Amino acid sequence: MSKLTSLPTIVLTIFLLAVSGLAQSGLASRQTARTMTVPITFFSREKSADGPRAEYLEAGYLIVKEDGEPQTILSLRSVTSTPLHLAILIQEDLSSEINLQLRDIAKFIKQLPADSRVMVAYLRAGSIQVAQKFTADRDRAANSLRVVSGAAGMGPRSPYQGLEEALERFDSLPTGRRAVLLISDGLDTSEGVSNIVPGSSAELDRAILKAQRKAVSVYSFYSSGPMTMGGNSRLIAAGQGSLGRLSDETGGRAFFAGSFSPVSFEPFFRELDVMLTRQFALTYLSTHMKKGFHKLEVASTNPSVGIEHPSGYFYR
Repeated sequence: MSKLTSLPTIVLTIFLLAVSGLAQSGLASRQTARTMTVPITFFSREKSADGPRAEYLEAGYLIVKEDGEPQTILSLRSVTSTPLHLAILIQEDLSSEINLQLRDIAKFIKQLPADSRVMVAYLRAGSIQVAQKFTADRDRAANSLRVVSGAAGMGPRSPYQGLEEALERFDSLPTGRRAVLLISDGLDTSEGVSNIVPGSSAELDRAILKAQRKAVSVYSFYSSGPMTMGGNSRLIAAGQGSLGRLSDETGGRAFFAGSFSPVSFEPFFRELDVMLTRQFALTYLSTHMKKGFHKLEVASTNPSVGIEHPSGYFYR
């Protein structure tokens, strides 16, 4: 067993299921095996009285399954010192309440680690308008934020089309952690309002697949748009369900404050900031050589600890 400790805001103790000798024997006996590395994030299922920064996590034994079969863990290392590349995407036609959140968004950008690169873009009619391309100048990125027009009547649109376009921008970046913060109502009306199904759309499927291929975790903040600000429970459930599925399957997290826009994003940003300090790279021995999509499960024997990770990955 091996042991990892010390993060800036928490103490995290992790025991690996397999010892290095077992891993080495597996490599020697299985010539067709390969190593695979995936990003994972630890979180506590129960918040302490002192808040998330005071939590102590005893993660217990880790278990990795690929396509339902146990795999041998090789290593686990913190990546919090690895540069973060973050694209912030804001839906253009959100309720004007979103403009009250600009100060909190700017504050979050400015407090990112010094080596972070940030892009700011706005989603409009299925495309993106880049306000600031990826830059290491966090002040410049924060200053590129602007008031959204709240333009209604733009016709059918999908925030996931714009997300797909934004994901292409990561290809030119150097190695590092990749993430998107999507601020949206999550509603895809590209196929008509009557055809909306919670957590399901062709555009959403494509965005999830592209994010998984490019190893980008998508975090999402729900905020009301033109069709959800009226409190329509069916449309709100559809939008939030889609954002939840997007974040779950890419290793991020979706943040909601009930059925309406949150009064402030500050609690969301506090939690997101803590999550970004709990990111690890998990390397294991994969026994599956078939090209295509492979389903991934990572769990802990400690029921009070949760692990967020991509639902799978593509092997090419």
